Amino acid sequence: MPPHPASTDIARAQQRRGFWLRTLHQWHWVSAALCLVGMLLFAITGITLNHAARIEASPAVDNRQATLPAELLAALPTDIEGRATLPPPLSDWLRDEMGVRVGPREAESSADEVYVSMPGPGADAWLAIQREDGAVEFERTDRGWIAYFNDLHKGRNSGAAWSWFIDLFAIACIVFTVTGLFLLQMHARQRRMTWPYVGLGLVIPLLLALLFIH
Repeated sequence: MPPHPASTDIARAQQRRGFWLRTLHQWHWVSAALCLVGMLLFAITGITLNHAARIEASPAVDNRQATLPAELLAALPTDIEGRATLPPPLSDWLRDEMGVRVGPREAESSADEVYVSMPGPGADAWLAIQREDGAVEFERTDRGWIAYFNDLHKGRNSGAAWSWFIDLFAIACIVFTVTGLFLLQMHARQRRMTWPYVGLGLVIPLLLALLFIH
């Protein structure tokens, strides 16, 4: 006896539901695994940024001075009011003699000095070379680990690689939340409070924005 059409339709619907449940669960857990550490980092730094004024910091200042050899002084960029990278021999000397890694950063030239701004996450630094006598001064102000991770949260002075990481992390978070939303929809019949909770997640920040942010 052939199967009843209604039972066949139910079986097909159950197969489709099972397929989508397995697919959504797979994408959900994979994106969750990729996002786990990043979400923890961004959540914690969200709290520290929100209370940045209450978190005391004791910046550590590192100041170093030296004198540039005459042959390297002559190799300084000659363009006045211009920008250019430092010559490799000069960069090597700064690294070996002063422990300063300038890298591909551009230097600002003027009639009196060559200046390199070297900001980084959680720290600010600069290097100045006087054209007249070759006096070199480097100063770095480190604001601590909390400032470091706060700047990573904002993508401040963190470079192209970290910028790409933030973009890829954001895509993984979108996959995580969208697959979670579809999973909620598929389980909503067995969990009556699903949509009220989802609605609260929308209404609470919306009301706070409308009532208390002016």
